[in-house]
Amino acid sequence: MYITITPQKLGSTFSQSAADYVEYLEKENQNLEIEDMEHFFNQDGEKLNTQEVVRDIDANTSKLKKVEPKFYAITVSPSQYELRKLQNHSLDLKTYTREIMKDYAASFNREINGKAISVRDIKYYAKIEHQRTFKGTDVQVRENQPYATRILKCKDEIQKIKRGEIIGDVSKLEKKIARLEREAPHQLNGKRITQGMLKAGNQSHIHIIVSRKDMSNSYSLSPGSKYKSSEVEFNGKLVKRGFDRDAFFNRAEQSFDRLFKYERNFMETYEARKQFIKDPKIYFSVLLGLPANEKAMAFKMLRERGVPMIPAIPVNKAQLALKVFNKLKRGIDTAISSGSIGV
Repeated sequence: MYITITPQKLGSTFSQSAADYVEYLEKENQNLEIEDMEHFFNQDGEKLNTQEVVRDIDANTSKLKKVEPKFYAITVSPSQYELRKLQNHSLDLKTYTREIMKDYAASFNREINGKAISVRDIKYYAKIEHQRTFKGTDVQVRENQPYATRILKCKDEIQKIKRGEIIGDVSKLEKKIARLEREAPHQLNGKRITQGMLKAGNQSHIHIIVSRKDMSNSYSLSPGSKYKSSEVEFNGKLVKRGFDRDAFFNRAEQSFDRLFKYERNFMETYEARKQFIKDPKIYFSVLLGLPANEKAMAFKMLRERGVPMIPAIPVNKAQLALKVFNKLKRGIDTAISSGSIGV
């Protein structure tokens, strides 16, 4: 489970409205029949139209400055293993969304009118998507880029030859292009992976737009708060503040496991990924000390994520050679890279 929480992009080149982001989330509905479309929903509503979403998010910004985000974008991406536990991806992910928004609310160390924050205080709209495309930052696109550059150079030379600007052998250049296309390290269905290409397999995931202000438009609820969970004295009173991201990510995993009876491997847990970032040596020692079946599954998952595997990895953590460790670390760094807030 990969969850990212990203603040609204602000600045002179970005709109203060949620309209552009909402329009972006409508991209999959283009050219689909009405019955096949995915619509926005929230805790109680279904098939909400985009105009309503934009209007409600844009209007819920009382006392926020231009330099403050008006909403946050949460992306929830279940793994292929997690998705296999779902019976109906659209319906099950909607159920899951409504559950984790309770987890989101519970992760605020805040009170409204003397009561803890609940999902009824959160203004949000969500949408399920079933496709993903390769981005320029994906490792497959980046590692294919040298080949793409050479292919582009060959195509440019072909055009110059056809225009009579240079002398050359078009047939030879076309054969070179074909060879470079085949030699690119990352392929999908026999084609070189490029930016914008659809990813294979089940890619269902969730996008959630969460207003910065609460449902009453009176209280600011920021998941990007630098305060994890604390109290501060304000006008002579102790006031709770902060958002516990660790608690949210852990609760989100637990909710999925409870709803769909999913048995989570150590490698899939947020705590494991956090341990890897904090102390990779401990991460690997725990990984190597797992029961045989769980360890085998963990390494199978790592291989499927493109992490380089070294034959005969030593069982004793003291035998972990630095060269082996660094190669594994580089691979996992790429595999678990994430958004601006969270992992």
